[in-house]
Amino acid sequence: MQILEVFGICIAAFFALLFMIFFRRRLLMVGGGAIRLQVRVSTMVPGRGWSTGIGQFVGGELRFHRMFSLAFRPKRVLDRSRLVVEQRRGPDGPERLIMPAQWVILRLGTRSGEIEIAMAEATATGFLSWLEAGPPGQPGSFAPRPRAVER
Repeated sequence: MQILEVFGICIAAFFALLFMIFFRRRLLMVGGGAIRLQVRVSTMVPGRGWSTGIGQFVGGELRFHRMFSLAFRPKRVLDRSRLVVEQRRGPDGPERLIMPAQWVILRLGTRSGEIEIAMAEATATGFLSWLEAGPPGQPGSFAPRPRAVER
């Protein structure tokens, strides 16, 4: 009888963990401004090293949360004022097996190096709009508008 009790406790713990993961995902997605994306966390093997997650747009930041994690803190935070799109491409080689064909991969340059993110094509359009929508000049400052000269 003890084996069945231990087995039942393990099954209950598994379902509780699964419920917590999906509840966390729901909480992250409910506020709006959230997208599904993948971030390349390792480049040791070509075409591999992608981590699935949720991206949240919060002010001038894109916060990446891993999909199968219990942490409420983001794994990575990308600041809009420090991002530059260096390349846009489709999935190649083994990447075609792990992500849909309609997804695009963006290589972003940051002050600390390069990072690759993958998302749906429509999502990438929105991401690029968000990236370009930042104020000109230094963060927190606005460039003055040129005045029209009347004659």
